[in-house]
Amino acid sequence: MTLSAADVTVRIDDNALVDAAAFEAPAGAVTALLGPNGAGKSTLLRVVAGVLRPASGTVHFDGADLLAMRRRDRARRVALVEQEATTELPLTGRAVVELGRTPHEALLGGHDPSSDEIVTQALTDAGALPFADRELPSLSGGERQRVLLARALAQQPQLLLLDEPMNHLDIAAQLDVLGLLARLASDGVTVLTAMHDLALAASHADYVVVLAGGRVIASGSTAATLTPDLVHDVYGVRAAWTTNPLTEKPLLAIG
Repeated sequence: MTLSAADVTVRIDDNALVDAAAFEAPAGAVTALLGPNGAGKSTLLRVVAGVLRPASGTVHFDGADLLAMRRRDRARRVALVEQEATTELPLTGRAVVELGRTPHEALLGGHDPSSDEIVTQALTDAGALPFADRELPSLSGGERQRVLLARALAQQPQLLLLDEPMNHLDIAAQLDVLGLLARLASDGVTVLTAMHDLALAASHADYVVVLAGGRVIASGSTAATLTPDLVHDVYGVRAAWTTNPLTEKPLLAIG
């Protein structure tokens, strides 16, 4: 199921945070949303998620208009893991993840017996099961990030959106999450994730969408799009493709 956005513009006063952005995130793939700080990555993700209404533009997923969709119907298809989500409510990790089942519960009440198993599996897949009985305010940033990822997984989304999911995670945890995203994509989930680490994105994303100044300036398969010239123009650094001696996969060296 392909995600397609066209002519998306978001303005605050006279400033265009996102300007006529158009891109596609192919079905069953991990697409990385890249760009320097302030490029508009988080804003564009929030538009796709239906959290932020654009001044203009369309967003379709599997042919359906996400912006016109009722909130509950959209939540059955789309899940968003935000970069920062703080709360002082004394909810346990499991209680937070259970919130991800809300779109699937009957409107007039009644507990779905399968939800308990889905929640436990989501906690396990996100590496958050050890935090299930701890209250969210007591968790570290990385632990909390795993719980929020588990909540999104509990929604059983067809489209998973993530805003800098590697924030607060150590290197091993980052690789765990990237491996999980690859498995979800292979199972048919369309994944769109904003990423700060260009080298990680180059190694683990199937496709990339590159933003600068609120505009999409390039998109396509990762190796073909992230050319040394483009990286230099956007980030002001040198780059070269080589081979990772440990994995034998393509590696974008930054210098």
